Amino acid sequence: MRLTGTDRGRLLFVLALATAVAVFTATVPLLRDWFDLRVYHGAVDAWIHHGGSVYDYRVPGTEYGFTYPPFAAVIMLPMALFGLHAAIAVGLLLNLAATAFVLHVLAGERLRRHGWFGLAVTVCLLALLEPVRDTFSFGQVNLVLLALVLRDAWLLSTGRARWAGVGIGLAAAIKLTPAIFIVLLLLARRPRAAGTAVGVAATATALAAWVMPDASRFYWTEAVWDTTRIGRLDYVSNQSLQGVLARLADPAEPSRAAWALAALAVLGVWVWRARRALAADDVLGAFALTGLAACLLSPITWVHHLVWLLPSLAILFGEGLRRRRLLWIAGCLYALLCSSVVWLWFDDASGIDGFVGSNTYVWITLGLLLGLPVGQARVNRPPWRRRTSDTAPAPSPAAPARVPASASQPTEPSSAAMAAGTAVGPAVDTRRGGRSEPTGSTRPAAPKPQSSSERASSYTAKPPA
Repeated sequence: MRLTGTDRGRLLFVLALATAVAVFTATVPLLRDWFDLRVYHGAVDAWIHHGGSVYDYRVPGTEYGFTYPPFAAVIMLPMALFGLHAAIAVGLLLNLAATAFVLHVLAGERLRRHGWFGLAVTVCLLALLEPVRDTFSFGQVNLVLLALVLRDAWLLSTGRARWAGVGIGLAAAIKLTPAIFIVLLLLARRPRAAGTAVGVAATATALAAWVMPDASRFYWTEAVWDTTRIGRLDYVSNQSLQGVLARLADPAEPSRAAWALAALAVLGVWVWRARRALAADDVLGAFALTGLAACLLSPITWVHHLVWLLPSLAILFGEGLRRRRLLWIAGCLYALLCSSVVWLWFDDASGIDGFVGSNTYVWITLGLLLGLPVGQARVNRPPWRRRTSDTAPAPSPAAPARVPASASQPTEPSSAAMAAGTAVGPAVDTRRGGRSEPTGSTRPAAPKPQSSSERASSYTAKPPA
């Protein structure tokens, strides 16, 4: 089939954009050499083939080892069957599949409207985001965890609530941070889904304790409380509240009282805004706010953990298509998250410029938590059709024509909202009982706690401009 002039222009634009993304990725930020995936592979290999503990393993020449809960090592057992290069290939495929599902949840309807061109441009722009490119380059699991959480959002919004909570439970068993979404399920008055999530997480943890009892005992009694196993709190890549306080206090220890007060303030704002979003059936907004809160409250939030900001960015861009000012704000935040700007203060984060610049991603996360346009009850509607059994029956011919406005429950986005290209996300079915339902032992000694070498580290001592 011959391409039209417009299609040829779009194809040339996509090729140029993809080339620019490839050049930027290969030259501006250093590749991470699959460092975290090498940690996973080496720890599992040492456990299965050499009889060691996953928590005793060190990447050769470094002080870095496995820091996740034991269940994460259990599900990574298939790595023992592969060499490192095969494990890297499998990791890439898993991250690509997770990214595809996340895009479907966050922007599926808009991407379908714009066809291959919209999808290609979105993928290129997504690849430029530092948290996304670092997740791929480190061989991290962040996108997989995000996909598991959003899977529950999808199940709940489409009336398949029987298995809702499984994704959140698995994500919490693999890495502790997603456990905050269980609290969101309780806020949404979904005790069954919350119970499922707790049950799955507990079962997975018990399975790991049965498979590797000594390692489990060590992790839950010692390692889980020792944040220094993961890295230095004041390291510039730590874009959490704790990281801000640690850089302010350096070289002293950050104040625990100050952190507790800041954490309570963030929790209060999150609960208040999440409840308002849920009351307006904006479950995507509630999930987005929860991801923001998780990044701020976690003791260590490396830059690649900030993929939890993707739902917020999707909402902001979607609303920006209707409100131009928001589009400019979204574009500025996106550019900052692509720029690696925090690394300009890699060596010295002192002074006012250091306080502002080295914590740029924290300020973005805080700003989104406070100002993200959520609670848009008739804008953020689900991109999936509910099952027939979950929708209200059509009125019979004998039914009265007039229905009280308070009883109507539209199940599809209005044509005007769809035409405006607004963000779409999981919605809440409030017809049943008035309930709302969401959709979905090493101490670092080197100065770069995320890697072992100049190439594998987050950045060299001379950060990029």
